Amino acid sequence: MRIASDLTDVAIARILGERIERYRIEAGLTQAELSERAGIGKRTLERIEAGRGAELVTLIRVLRALNALDGFERLLPELPASPIERLELRGKQRQRVAHPRDRREKTEHAGNVGEGAPIKPWTWGVPPAGSPSPAKGARSTKGKN
Repeated sequence: MRIASDLTDVAIARILGERIERYRIEAGLTQAELSERAGIGKRTLERIEAGRGAELVTLIRVLRALNALDGFERLLPELPASPIERLELRGKQRQRVAHPRDRREKTEHAGNVGEGAPIKPWTWGVPPAGSPSPAKGARSTKGKN
């Protein structure tokens, strides 16, 4: 059976287990022999072949013992960088995903002055445009420290 995205996780695990079992039989190994070569318990191999799950490291050990590890490279090949990304990174590997902020979000964070208003940096002692001036008699902290 072919693995496709419309199959459930359980169905895919069963298919992989059946394939591992066929590889083992084709290699002429018993479950005990393969589990010993892989450094896992026989019961663990039985669960894998039945499609009842395994840790990734355990699966790697079994595939290595069956000389079938190269299948992982076909499973998730390394992604090539796009030409634009190569120019931007210039040899550096991307570490994070950054989502660009849209203009509305920038204006909302700039003192809620409204959409389309120019974004100007705030400075000490200068109220933003459109802000009410300080109340009469309010103390100024300018110059006191």
